[in-house]
Amino acid sequence: MVFRKPPDGGWGWVIVAVSFFTQFLCYGSPLAVGVLYLEWLDAFGEGKGKTAWVGSLANGIGLLASPVCSICVSSFGARPVAIFSGFMVAGGLMMSSFAPNIYFLYVSYGIVVGLGCGLLYTATVTITCQYFDKHRGLALGLISTGSSVGLFIYAALQRELIELYGLDGCLLIVGALSLNILACGSLMRPLESSCSPPPEKTCVDKVPDQYFVYHEKEKTVEENISILEKGYIDEKCVNNVPDCKQDGILSKNVLSSISINEKDTYKKKVVEQTNFCKQLAKRKWQLYLTYWKETMVLFKNKVFSALFVAILLFDIGGFPPSLLMEDVARSANISEDDYYMPLISIIGIMTTVGKLILGILADFKWVNTLYLYVTTLLMTGVALFAIPFAKSYLTLAMLSGILGFLTGNWSIFPYVTTKTVGIEKLTHAYGILMFFAGLGNSLGPPIVGWFYDWTQEYDTAFYFSGFCVLLGGFLLLLAALPCWDACSNQSSKLPPNTYSYKVASNA
Repeated sequence: MVFRKPPDGGWGWVIVAVSFFTQFLCYGSPLAVGVLYLEWLDAFGEGKGKTAWVGSLANGIGLLASPVCSICVSSFGARPVAIFSGFMVAGGLMMSSFAPNIYFLYVSYGIVVGLGCGLLYTATVTITCQYFDKHRGLALGLISTGSSVGLFIYAALQRELIELYGLDGCLLIVGALSLNILACGSLMRPLESSCSPPPEKTCVDKVPDQYFVYHEKEKTVEENISILEKGYIDEKCVNNVPDCKQDGILSKNVLSSISINEKDTYKKKVVEQTNFCKQLAKRKWQLYLTYWKETMVLFKNKVFSALFVAILLFDIGGFPPSLLMEDVARSANISEDDYYMPLISIIGIMTTVGKLILGILADFKWVNTLYLYVTTLLMTGVALFAIPFAKSYLTLAMLSGILGFLTGNWSIFPYVTTKTVGIEKLTHAYGILMFFAGLGNSLGPPIVGWFYDWTQEYDTAFYFSGFCVLLGGFLLLLAALPCWDACSNQSSKLPPNTYSYKVASNA
C-alpha cells in the first residue's frame, strides 16, 4: 500500500478527534478500575492480591502483546482493527457483568478488554502518525490525553452507576458506551494513494528472481514425484479397496502417458515450490538472528540497560496507587462523606497536566530529558514512601495529585529512549521497553495486594513500592552520569555492522 504525503491537517484533525475519543472510551474503565476493585472485593470475598490481578491484567496485557498488536495493524489496517477491538472491549465489559467468580474476570475483563485496549492504542497511534508529520508531536500529545481524561471522568461515572444500578448494571452500561468505538473506528479513513493500485500479482510472480535459481539434484525431483505417485495410489485404495491393485496399475499408465514437456513442467514446479519454502524459512531465520543480535547490542549500552530496569521497577511500584488508592482511603477509615472528588479522578486529571507540562519542558534545549525523567522517578519514590503517613482525605488527595503529575512522565519517555539509543533504533528499543513496562503493570498491584494479605496493612506494601522506584531511579542516574555524553556520541556514529530492526526486516 502506497501512502500519500501526510497532509498535516484536513481530515487528520478528524483522526485526532476520533482517536482521542477512542482512547477515552477504551481506557476509561481499565484505568479507573480501582472503583470496581472495591466492589469485587466485597462481591467475591477473595484476597486483595488475587483480586488485583484483574485490573493489572487489563492494563498490562496490551503492552505485553504490543508486538502482536503492531502486526495486526500492519496487516489489516487501523480501521478494521479499531472496529474489531471495539467489539472486544464492549463484549469483555458486558461479559464481566455476568462473572460468577474472580477467575472469569481474569479472562473477560483482564485479557479480552486489555487486549482490545492494546489493539486500539496501536491503531490510533499508527493512523495519527500517517496523517501528521510536522505536527505529529502535537497530534500524539492530544490523543494521549484521552486516556487520562477517561480516567478522570470514569472514576466518578462508575461510582455513580454502581450506586444507581449496582456493579452488574454499571459494567453493562459502560460496555454499551464502549460500542461508540465502532463509530470512531469507521471514521479512521486510511491514507492511501489517489492513483489506482497496480494489478495484484500471483503468488509465483511475487517471488524474487533469485529464488528460482536452484542447484537441486535430479534425485530430489524423483523423490518428490514418487511421493506424489504414492499419494495418488493410496487415495485410490481408500476410495475403492477391491480394485486397489487395478487402480494402481491404471494410475501408473496415466502418469506414463504424460508427454515429456508436461512432465518437465511438473517437475520444475515441484522443485520451485520446495526450494522457495526452504529459502523463505532460511530468510526468516536470518531475520530472527539479526533481531537478537541487535537486541544484544542494545543491552551493551549501559544507559539502556539501566533504563530497562528503571521502567520495570517504576511500573511495579508506581502503578498500584492508581488501582488501590481508593482502598487505601477505606483502610484508613476515611468516610466517603469527606470525599470532594474520587482520588482516582485526581490522579487522572493531574496525569493530563503532567503529560502536557513535562512534554513542554522536554522541548527546551537547556533541559536534559534523561535527568528530567530521573527526577520524576526519585520524586515518585519519595511520594510513595509518604503514603503510609497520610491519614486524612486532604493528604491522600495531595499525594494522589503529585503521583498523577509525576506519572505524566510517560510523555517524555520516547524522548529519553531516542536520546539513549538514537532515532535509528527507536522502534526496536521502544518495543522492548514497553514489554517490560507491561510486565511491571501486571505484577505491581498483585504484589502490593499480597503484602496487604500478609501484613493486613498497606504501610509495608508502599515502602516496598517506593524502594523499587527509588532503586530504578538511582540505577539510571548512576548509569547516566559518566556515560551520557559518550552514549550520545556513539548513537550518532553507529558501527558499520549494526542495523535497526526496521531495516533488517526489509532486507
